[in-house]
Amino acid sequence: MKRFDIGDPVRIDIPDETDPDHERLHGRRGTVIEIISDDAGAVTGDHRESYLFRVELANGDSVDVRWRDLRPV
Repeated sequence: MKRFDIGDPVRIDIPDETDPDHERLHGRRGTVIEIISDDAGAVTGDHRESYLFRVELANGDSVDVRWRDLRPV
């Protein structure tokens, strides 16, 4: 089950200030442009981990994030 779909507007939420991506990405907004399946869910036992969401940011850059770092706008 995917939490987001292509075209969904999202906000990146990384509250842990020690996370290496916090300063660069926390609070940035964008749009889901691609959903990539992988086998992380099989490793972690959490099916939600089986998806990476490629988000295009307002400046045109794109980043890949897991469901736990995204919030709907």
